[in-house]
Amino acid sequence: MGIIRSSFSFMLGTLCGVYVAQNYNVPNIKKLASTGLLIAKHIEETYRKPKKRDDDD
Repeated sequence: MGIIRSSFSFMLGTLCGVYVAQNYNVPNIKKLASTGLLIAKHIEETYRKPKKRDDDD
């Protein structure tokens, strides 16, 4: 009975997640994260300070 009691919340969460994913328009988290990362890289490259030049040669 211990394994059933301990895994009950996991099974309930899985079933609720499947129901929500099938019946509602849930965004794709992986695609959303990769888009955010791409935008962050673009902003970083745009607003990065220029490198200092060493004239000690």
